[in-house]
Amino acid sequence: MTSTPSRAPVPTEGTRARLLDAALDLFTHCGFAGTSLQMIADQLSVTKAAVYHHFKTRDEILAAVVRPALDDVREVIEAASAQRTATARAERMLTGWVDLALKHRALITLLQTDPAVKPHLKDEQNAAILLEQPRELLASHLTGPTRQVNGQVALLGIVMAASTPELRELDDETLRELLLDVGRKILGLRRPRTA
Repeated sequence: MTSTPSRAPVPTEGTRARLLDAALDLFTHCGFAGTSLQMIADQLSVTKAAVYHHFKTRDEILAAVVRPALDDVREVIEAASAQRTATARAERMLTGWVDLALKHRALITLLQTDPAVKPHLKDEQNAAILLEQPRELLASHLTGPTRQVNGQVALLGIVMAASTPELRELDDETLRELLLDVGRKILGLRRPRTA
């Protein structure tokens, strides 16, 4: 008689973070609808009960995966809003937005490519505002239709470029510099002087 190997208990410290990383990986590769709690448990070599200890549903996991990115957006908005001039606000928002796009590449890819995700995010507080405010800050120094168009192109173009599979061969620092250069051209900003 052969016994099935038992799964080792996983300490709760760090388990939640590992669970969210595994979930994002599975959501990205299998789709949100195609990922079960059991698959997440299997990825971590834990029981489904261990996953239930932290989250009761996939929706809860998805919200927890997205929340840090939304918190990061809020922080960048606050930092940009605190700048004294419209140009300084735009530059700070641009650098913050590029850094966020690079930091959250996998999540951005999921949000862009998986239509099953969007309906599950409707309860995320102020998610639409968190896209409107960066666009306004990016282009606050511009006027007329240029303000809306260039702000939107910079906002979405940076996100799209950061998550494009063809650009993954570029290291983060190179891609960061390229995105900042393009963003500044779109927004009519000069490169800040270095100290």
